[in-house]
Amino acid sequence: MGSNLHQTDERLKELQPFVERFRKRAAAHDLDASFPKENIEELKQIGYTSLTVPKKYGGAEITLYELVRLQQLLAQGDGATALSIGWHMGIIKNLGEQDKWNENIYKEICEEVIQHGKLINAAATEPDTGSPTRGGKPQTTAVQDGTEWVISGKKTFTTMAPVLDYFIVTASLEHEKGTANFLIPRESPGIIIDETWNTVGMRATGSHDLLLKNVRVPNRFLVERLSKKEKPAMGWLLHIPACYLGIAEAAQRESINFAKTYSPNSISGTISELPNVQQRIGENEAKLMQSRHFLYSVAKKWDNSSQEERSFMKPELAAVKMMVVNSANDVVDQAMRVAGASGLFYDNPLQRYYRDVRFGLHNPPMDDMTIIQLAKQVLEQ
Repeated sequence: MGSNLHQTDERLKELQPFVERFRKRAAAHDLDASFPKENIEELKQIGYTSLTVPKKYGGAEITLYELVRLQQLLAQGDGATALSIGWHMGIIKNLGEQDKWNENIYKEICEEVIQHGKLINAAATEPDTGSPTRGGKPQTTAVQDGTEWVISGKKTFTTMAPVLDYFIVTASLEHEKGTANFLIPRESPGIIIDETWNTVGMRATGSHDLLLKNVRVPNRFLVERLSKKEKPAMGWLLHIPACYLGIAEAAQRESINFAKTYSPNSISGTISELPNVQQRIGENEAKLMQSRHFLYSVAKKWDNSSQEERSFMKPELAAVKMMVVNSANDVVDQAMRVAGASGLFYDNPLQRYYRDVRFGLHNPPMDDMTIIQLAKQVLEQ
């Protein structure tokens, strides 16, 4: 573990200059709701996007602990960039751990990631079904036609749509019961990106609608038939709380800088010397410490567990997401209170953190499902 920690520290140090650049670009992308293509390109150039590729395919196969540390740091610079690339990083890691795809296809994708910086994300959410975690049947359909599948439908929240090379699309199999995941290359005829993403926060994630009009893919691109059995534990989703923790840390830093420099003529010195301001900053620091310890310890537990042991970690993983994200929202809210009305101006990044951090409440798993899951776990013991 010692050498791994040293390697993590080195990667964090290498990433820091890019985080600073992302921070400087974030306001403009947020204002325009434009996708930060230059950020993603720089991450490709330094090999970041291939870090979760298994070693046997030429990647670094970083641990979950290292992934959350790196994603957390990225989010301190720009939450939208971190959340966007986090889906690609996590999906590549998860596919390697679950080993459910045809090995040749997964190997091809990994080689594309390493050699050409190709990017992948899932497109599962639909207007009529809501979050796929709720179990709604996809309205997107797939019909077999000889050696091909023909796929039609509409997906929402397709994060990183402007630069994705592959979409993993969930569709109902029209002439048989069940659903499946299909791998669809971006260049497939019939794919349309409808640029609908215009939200109050996370404006730079490019999470546009994906329209599929009779898109044809070869039979082998049906990569996974989905069963109604309980889904396996997915440690990779910890990239979500890692992102919102990073945003909260950025807000805490901004509020501290404000407190140490703001000196109204009603007091001598700065507001950092006022007990009520110190109270807010101190409480925030305690919450951030608590979140880091919870996130890191569960990530390390995942790394050190067998597949069988990991299968029992679903409630724990969900609890991390719920607690860290809710705590991050509290921290940003208190940071805004430290800055007061100054934090509401568009040239102050606090208002962006305030808007962005709330999106974590709507990322999976949802709080109500997590609470029921935890209740069932203790009631059945």
